[in-house]
Amino acid sequence: MIRIRLDVIMAERKMSLNELSDKVKITPANLSILKNEKGKAIRFSTLDALCKALECQPGDLLEYIDE
Repeated sequence: MIRIRLDVIMAERKMSLNELSDKVKITPANLSILKNEKGKAIRFSTLDALCKALECQPGDLLEYIDE
């Protein structure tokens, strides 16, 4: 299982959903889907924008959990 750690990274950066949404240029609703781990996929362009806005690496946002 791949877990998205967006909520953790946002909290560490003290960044709100709306602020990140503005920086990444995706709707708050779509960002919320990612944040709440309801998404089925993520585009590389979105991952790239998230990493840029949050100043992190893809591995900081994604975590593999062996079930």
